[in-house]
Amino acid sequence: MMEFALLASGSKGNSFVIRDGTGLIMIDCGTTKKYLLSCLDKLSISRDELDAVLITHDHSDHIAQIRTFADLPVYSPVEIDGIESFHVQPMKPFTLETMKITPLALSHDAPGTVGYVIEDGIEKLVYITDTGYVNQNYLPLLYDADYIVMESNHDVAMLMATRRPQFLKYRIYSDQGHLCNEDCADVLSRIITPKTKAVILAHISQEANTREKALETTVRFLSSQCPERLNERLIISAAGQHEMIRKGFGYEKMDAGSVSWTAALECGPDLFHLQ
Repeated sequence: MMEFALLASGSKGNSFVIRDGTGLIMIDCGTTKKYLLSCLDKLSISRDELDAVLITHDHSDHIAQIRTFADLPVYSPVEIDGIESFHVQPMKPFTLETMKITPLALSHDAPGTVGYVIEDGIEKLVYITDTGYVNQNYLPLLYDADYIVMESNHDVAMLMATRRPQFLKYRIYSDQGHLCNEDCADVLSRIITPKTKAVILAHISQEANTREKALETTVRFLSSQCPERLNERLIISAAGQHEMIRKGFGYEKMDAGSVSWTAALECGPDLFHLQ
């Protein structure tokens, strides 16, 4: 069974670890070295135990500590200066220990950006952040995942009300930017099934969004569009920048962070309540 932990999520750094059977993988290694290593220590993971580091793209908030892990196998869709890596290509699966990994081409302002679908023959995890949209052709592959990490970056009205330059606002809003709350919720409504146990809303903007807005948008959309496909024990969490959200690694239940919603199908419109 899969164990995972979201270590950091947002513009100041991103990192995620997943373990299954004999395999232990890190996806991205942004944020500070001190924080990243302290998270591994809390999970009782030594750096040398990692089998590989997967990179989604080469923005600094995803690769800031890549040299800390440079002696490990690195899998990346793009070349990283001074780092030897295995080149991954969209829709060309590869295997690491017990996990089959399928890269997905995403649409971001960093060339070659990918997400990952990770399967072990029993469970499936989807990891998608930093994309302006999700290719509809991928939906069958994303469908029926046990765990989903999906970007819910911004609230459009909040983004447009910020003091950021107009060109930056439209870059974020564009098809080469980041998923807004509504687009994230729409993708989730198309891929979620009763098998889905947990959704983590990731890469939430600290200036152009709130965790509550991201949660409310997803919860209301799912409850209206696909209530019959929601597991009554589904947990939806909104990730903080430096807040660990984990399932396993010594925890019997999913550690949902400080804000989460739990599905209760019998509640009708009030489908979710704060946990």
